[in-house]
Amino acid sequence: MKTLLKTAILSSALALGAGFAGPAAAQDDSIYIPNLSYRTGPFAATGTPLMNGQRDYITLLNERDGGLNGVKLVYDECETGYNTEKGVECYEKTKANAVVTQPWSTGITLQVLPKSNVDEIPILAPGYGFSPMADGKVFQWAYNPPSSYWDGASMILNNLSDGNLDNLKGKKIALLHLDHPFGKEPIPLLEALAAKHGFTFLPIPVGLTEMQNQSAQWLQIRRERPDFVVMWGWGAMNAGAITEAVKTKYPMDQFVGVWWSGHDGDLKLVGEAGKGYRSISWSVPNSESPLMQDIKKHVVDAGKSLINQGEGEFDSVFYQRGLMISAILVEGIKEAQEQFDVRAPSPEQLRWGLENINLDEARLKELGAEGMLVPFKTSCADHTGHGGGWMLQWDGAKFVKASDLLMPDRTEIEPLEAAKAKEYADANAPWPINEECSM
Repeated sequence: MKTLLKTAILSSALALGAGFAGPAAAQDDSIYIPNLSYRTGPFAATGTPLMNGQRDYITLLNERDGGLNGVKLVYDECETGYNTEKGVECYEKTKANAVVTQPWSTGITLQVLPKSNVDEIPILAPGYGFSPMADGKVFQWAYNPPSSYWDGASMILNNLSDGNLDNLKGKKIALLHLDHPFGKEPIPLLEALAAKHGFTFLPIPVGLTEMQNQSAQWLQIRRERPDFVVMWGWGAMNAGAITEAVKTKYPMDQFVGVWWSGHDGDLKLVGEAGKGYRSISWSVPNSESPLMQDIKKHVVDAGKSLINQGEGEFDSVFYQRGLMISAILVEGIKEAQEQFDVRAPSPEQLRWGLENINLDEARLKELGAEGMLVPFKTSCADHTGHGGGWMLQWDGAKFVKASDLLMPDRTEIEPLEAAKAKEYADANAPWPINEECSM
């Protein structure tokens, strides 16, 4: 079996919303990988390119390679509209045959998380979800590689402080965030770092009904005059914030977003006026890479993609990040195939595969994706990998890489991570802990 596992990049001629009648994971001729997507609602503009990327990576493997080691990958979507209640319904509809679940919302992830120990289906939430899921001893079925939200907040502050958070003493940092579990994720870490390093932390929530009209929030920003605004936004909120920042003449080089606040379409609304805005990112688009050329040949030009070519989606950050997200999943499946000498791994076998991913630079090059994803490695105890990220900066027309690889300060994060993981386990007792997990 190992000799069959020389390459991997995915594909599948899939039917969107196919009634969730995917094949059982135990069958050897296919692997069912549902996605709890959102192509409708206020987050559709950002969700759609990500889902298109995930879909096209699967399609590539099926069309170019005949699947993964001869096994068809069946990609399916259940539309949630980013609604937590609908997301839980989609999870219940798809779980019977699924080898994995991809919640695509921190709120949905938090609802599914307590079910993970009962249903024993891995939760894959690349770059989102509950940050303490990094602790594989406590969250045995949940994975959020290659970097967590707390990693992202740490990297942003490290960049703003030139590598020494004590340089932020006396400064004021505003967190413009969606008033939703996703937007609240960095708050515990930022509060702890503010107290330790002497900067003022100012959270400014944006309600779901305020995303397109943030006049009150930006009036507060003008009044408070923070040294930096960090945005933890999503969907229509990002476009609203960037438009308001330009209108109020907030210095764009002092405005930094998390990786979900770095959508090309939002910046194109303001064009040159958005020049200088930055977003931390664990992926970098490279349309000339071998992977992207294969995607173009076998998927896009072959008429098997849903992307909007006229709007430059192929070259965008989010579309290519979607490809990398499916690449992470496929790598876990490949590892499980190899370890257990099976064609279609079970959810339990995929759990092992996801905690034995080693997407180093050599492997990324082999996949044709060199430089497109931060190298990272997971383990039994580390379900994130903490690969770091780069700053992307808007140059007036597109995002370009604007930093060397940045790494989170894990000494600052790990104590809080452990405390919050324990707090979660205690609150949901009895909660199983994998004491055999040492590294």
